[in-house]
Amino acid sequence: MIHPEMKSITKGERDMFITNDIKYIGVNDHEIDLFEGQYVVPNGMSYNSYVILDEKIAVMDSVDQNFGEQWLKNLEAALEGRKPDYLVVHHMEPDHSANVANFLEHYPEAVVVSSAKAFTMIKQFFGYDYADRRIVVGEGDTLSLGKHVLNFVTAPMVHWPEVIMSYESTEKVLFSADAFGSFGALDGKLFSDEVDFDRDWLDDARRYYTNIVGKYGPHVQALLKKASAVDIQIVCPLHGPLWKAKDLGYLVDKYDKWSRYEPEENGVMIVYASMYGNMESAAQLLASKLAEKGVEKLAVYDVSNTHVSHLIAESFKYSHIVLASVTYNLGIYPLMHNYLMDMKALNMQKRTVAIMEGGSWAPKAGQLMEEFLDGMKQMTVLNEKVTVLSTLNESSEMEMDQMVEAIVESLRDA
Repeated sequence: MIHPEMKSITKGERDMFITNDIKYIGVNDHEIDLFEGQYVVPNGMSYNSYVILDEKIAVMDSVDQNFGEQWLKNLEAALEGRKPDYLVVHHMEPDHSANVANFLEHYPEAVVVSSAKAFTMIKQFFGYDYADRRIVVGEGDTLSLGKHVLNFVTAPMVHWPEVIMSYESTEKVLFSADAFGSFGALDGKLFSDEVDFDRDWLDDARRYYTNIVGKYGPHVQALLKKASAVDIQIVCPLHGPLWKAKDLGYLVDKYDKWSRYEPEENGVMIVYASMYGNMESAAQLLASKLAEKGVEKLAVYDVSNTHVSHLIAESFKYSHIVLASVTYNLGIYPLMHNYLMDMKALNMQKRTVAIMEGGSWAPKAGQLMEEFLDGMKQMTVLNEKVTVLSTLNESSEMEMDQMVEAIVESLRDA
């Protein structure tokens, strides 16, 4: 909520109060093209940071190195002449920790609060371990700020080993590090209920989770178990919108499915690799045949024109995946192979897969894709396969009809 008694810092600017004593001081990045050098982010990024104003003042994380000056100005405005006592570092990735040294130089009496592993990383990043300016915390430790109390929770591998979270037990606010985050800049609207989340944010939230955290499903399950034991009124992640209690069921349900590798939709995703259009034609015909059979939740993607992070996110969404690849140098088409490598690296599992292969001589892609899938967990490969020799013919279309029947039957049984 917005604090009713506070005046705007700048005319026309919204006061970013989350509660009466907790304020948002993060920044938005619309200059970034690739997050972590690989994920397209057309809607930008937010680097979220917060300050708790009490007898003692705690700043919750810093921001990316390119926004240090803006962040310190946001903090200074929020402090209104006071000095911070603590900088709590929940996560050491540089998009959140890059300004730790700048903060400590700017506020020489402040102390850093973080995990033991984080201080090892701080020394690696900055050359100092700040032994005389640090408090090491772990599971169950607390830090009193006055009427507010931070309760620390370890969250290893969500998604780095040093990660901690903090639960402020007076106002029941969870500072969740990278968990429950999303790609995308906030641009004035802090909470998920201020936007059309399904329309404007869900795809980016899914893509963020599946590509950044997707590998660590069991660790996320352990975190969800811890979170279920406390009364949470607000979740404050390090990226993307904040969440209120009334919407947490929606968010937790998504995280529960994603981290158990259970599909959101009982539907079909067709991913094709085509050099001269013949496999594309086969993929489109397959989609038409599935639609004629009543399959409504259906998506088709060209592996060459779709960023692999989108393919991974959609793979987490759908229950059935069709891999349609030409053979290239007696192997899997390179971009299809990259997609499969990412699926395996991110622990993709529990999907039903159908295989189409193509080639003009010695088609091998189907066999190789099936061998690749054998190395993944709980991936069911349908027996019905399609081989396209140069282009579709009567024989390969008959194979396709058999595949369609097998997919439809599998969807009914799912």
